[in-house]
Amino acid sequence: MLTLRQLFLANNAQTTDFPLLLEFEHAEGIYMFDAAGKPYIDLISGIGVSSLGHGNPYVIKAIKEQLDKYMHLMVYGEYVQTPQVRFAEKLVSLLPPQLSSVYFVNSGAEAVEGALKLAKRYTGRSKIISCYNSYHGSTNGALSVMGNEEYKQAYRPLLPGVNFIRFNNLDDLELITNETACVIIETLQGEAGIRVPDKAYMQALRARCTQTGTLLILDEIQAAFGRTGKLFAFEHFDIVSDILLLAKALGGGMPIGAFISSNQIMGALKENPILGHITTFGGHPVCCAAGLAALEVLLNENLVEQVDQKEKLFRELLVHPTIKEVRGKGLMLAIELENFDLNKKIIDRCIENGVVVDWFLHCSNSMRIAPPLIITHDEIRKACEIIVGAINHFS
Repeated sequence: MLTLRQLFLANNAQTTDFPLLLEFEHAEGIYMFDAAGKPYIDLISGIGVSSLGHGNPYVIKAIKEQLDKYMHLMVYGEYVQTPQVRFAEKLVSLLPPQLSSVYFVNSGAEAVEGALKLAKRYTGRSKIISCYNSYHGSTNGALSVMGNEEYKQAYRPLLPGVNFIRFNNLDDLELITNETACVIIETLQGEAGIRVPDKAYMQALRARCTQTGTLLILDEIQAAFGRTGKLFAFEHFDIVSDILLLAKALGGGMPIGAFISSNQIMGALKENPILGHITTFGGHPVCCAAGLAALEVLLNENLVEQVDQKEKLFRELLVHPTIKEVRGKGLMLAIELENFDLNKKIIDRCIENGVVVDWFLHCSNSMRIAPPLIITHDEIRKACEIIVGAINHFS
């Protein structure tokens, strides 16, 4: 009889020839457990998804209660479904007044696709600006605005009319013109190795978009829900986007995304033609129930307010001559090392010793640190001891 690993390799589509092949039986809190019961500290939260850790009882209770009521009823936007309504109401209550209309979708990539369509439809323009080294997903439109040619050249032709500017570079803002439908930008660049822009840059970007009638799309798919020490990362910069993109931690571990705008802008999807964006499973009732529960836990347990101190502890402990830099904000950090080969050896050693870390798509010499926000100070110390020990092993 074939093992589960053999079946995985035989029947599940692979994205590389060297998958991690970690096999977990259950997960709880910040830990994942293999078949032998060995615990692994999850320092990447499923790439920013599991901000409350694994198996939060309040989220699970909300899922079970919704399962007893109903699951899928109709494509998004037609029926009045309580989980969608209550989740949107809660999100809007936490956002600036300009962001008042929520369109729930299935993922971050679909949120990007919907936002690009909305910007073109509302402005009547077709030109799009993104940033070099950006990451917005892997579907066709999202890939078109990815700022790394290595990952997209094999899939051309992609969307026409997409141009790129340098992230956090004031001079390049002049490339935003009256012909630009939108600028799509990560509030903090993620796969570039956690790049935090200057406040002056973000405010100049907002001003330039306003001046040219260009919609500003902020991609907070990785950065929202407390990861940077603010509920939403744009709060660090005192700006508001025209469209906000959310996913990953939005669902409390369940798959869901959203693009959020004003009622006026979002109204462009209702006519000429009607049904400007259609999604069958977007805003799935169980996912919305889980997302609302997760957001309530995040707020009620004051997890966002604890992030800055946890970042400080990581920075105090991750000091080593081999570490060139620790970048980022809150619990969205990157450890820069000399090169990918060294980084990969250290990552593999960390995993072997029970700490799951990762590298970045556009910055392979840096290690990702993005633990669940519930991580304790003692757990941070334990994880950092293993990371520094792995670095020592190859130094």
